[in-house]
Amino acid sequence: QVQLVESGGGLVQPGGSLRLSCVASGGIFSINYMGWFRQAPGKERELVAKITRAADTNYANSVKGRFTISRDNAKNTVYLQMNSLKPEDTAVYYCNALIYINYNWNNYWGQGTQVTVSS
Repeated sequence: QVQLVESGGGLVQPGGSLRLSCVASGGIFSINYMGWFRQAPGKERELVAKITRAADTNYANSVKGRFTISRDNAKNTVYLQMNSLKPEDTAVYYCNALIYINYNWNNYWGQGTQVTVSS
């Protein structure tokens, strides 16, 4: 059974940094894109950043220049380096991946990790 497990969330002051990690496991044959979404209270889930297997990236305008997404294909892991954090970055961050397993491409989500930016 495929699992996406996130880590690295927490409480940080404005201007600080955090690094999120997400490891995919469970009989995976191949992973297409991996990405991070976030959902703040009372708001819809939104894309933060996405990265393909070839390392092509896509960022939300609100995080460009502050966040960097990367991945280690050998470890089925995706990272999100978040710098210059702002209070409006506060949200639950979810890992997402399109994974080839049992002859099908399927979309998977992690359980989420809380990021709180506050003084």
